[in-house]
Amino acid sequence: MLDRFVQIWKIRELRNKILFVFAMLIVFRLSAHIPVPGVDAANLRNFFQSNQLLGLLNVFTGGGMQNFSIVMLGVGPYITASIIFQLLTMVIPKLEEIQKEGEAGQARINRYTRYVTVPLAMLNAYGFITFFAKSGQGIIGNLTTLQLTTTILTITAGTIFLMWLGELISEKKIGNGISLIIFAGIVARLPSSIQQTLATYDPSNLPTIVIFVAIAAITIAGVVFITEGQRNIPVSYAKRIRGNRMYGGVDTHLPMRVNQAGVIPIVFAVSIVVFPPIVAQFFSNSSIPWLARLATEIILLFKNQIFYAALYFILVVAFTYFYTAVVFHPQQLAENLQKQGGFIPGIRPGEPTSHYLSYISNRIILGGALFLGIIAVLPNLLQSATSSQNLVIGGTSLLIVVSVVIETVKQVESQLIMRDYEGFY
Repeated sequence: MLDRFVQIWKIRELRNKILFVFAMLIVFRLSAHIPVPGVDAANLRNFFQSNQLLGLLNVFTGGGMQNFSIVMLGVGPYITASIIFQLLTMVIPKLEEIQKEGEAGQARINRYTRYVTVPLAMLNAYGFITFFAKSGQGIIGNLTTLQLTTTILTITAGTIFLMWLGELISEKKIGNGISLIIFAGIVARLPSSIQQTLATYDPSNLPTIVIFVAIAAITIAGVVFITEGQRNIPVSYAKRIRGNRMYGGVDTHLPMRVNQAGVIPIVFAVSIVVFPPIVAQFFSNSSIPWLARLATEIILLFKNQIFYAALYFILVVAFTYFYTAVVFHPQQLAENLQKQGGFIPGIRPGEPTSHYLSYISNRIILGGALFLGIIAVLPNLLQSATSSQNLVIGGTSLLIVVSVVIETVKQVESQLIMRDYEGFY
């Protein structure tokens, strides 16, 4: 391992790229601590500590929302816009044609995604400002029209700034920029969590801490195992003779990942779970008695840990199947294999191959869906088991961190292999 680091440091170009990425992540962390004027930071922090759903959103912003910083939305609006266009390419033929144009088409899709990010960021900024202003916690006072407009534009500019940083990082081929920004925000919260645990340390809690560390190690190993897990479907290519040369006649495999959807189902589920109580918060102080009572009951219902965990788990599993159906096209794979002269041994090309791929996909998705669901509700399970607010493994955070680390390591290794194939091995 040490030799790898030495080798990376010796390659000047690679070293400069890694240092540049670190510099951009430092800029992001500094931005996350620049607050928007007119906000009571103490009341905001207390409000987040008393609301678990907002804490879940705070994970995806790297703590920027809890600080009400200029980058409080993180890269959330950009991720939302990306998901929207992924779904639209499935239902709009024109966008599907653009996507099939290769790099030029993908560049156009990315440009459209940036355009949509701006109004989404403005809507999110207005929604959260209104939500905090009406929370009754004294977080934000009465804003004039000019102050409200300035605040919305500042927060929107912060999101666009992070989107730009992410693209700069991605250009260096050292991991995905947007993923690394989310990764940096999650990792930055670790020191404060450890500090809180040490500040409240009690020797009688030592067995709990040991058990927690063991669970953390097992969880990390499980995340790596599932993230890298795949089902290899054997594929053979028929021999073809062109002129005096013979092509094909090779055996390979088609990899199908256990977790094809990544963390997207969790992002969808978070949006659905957080939406009802946030909307109910707006009407909790309504002058209409039945509406205020209904809003209060909804808020109390979502504070119930059993209901919240069960709903979260079901939504994650459901969205895993939904998103996999969106991104995985067995019929298209079967057609491409048939065009290239490939076939699955024992399965006829064409429609039978498509049905076989769907059958295999549905079987392995179950494991991936249950895994994502357990990861999502893992903090709730640990809180119930340990009765500790500090010793909690953020399952979603852990999944993101492990996925980003694996992807980044693979990209660094590919650059090492490209520069010194023999020396790397």
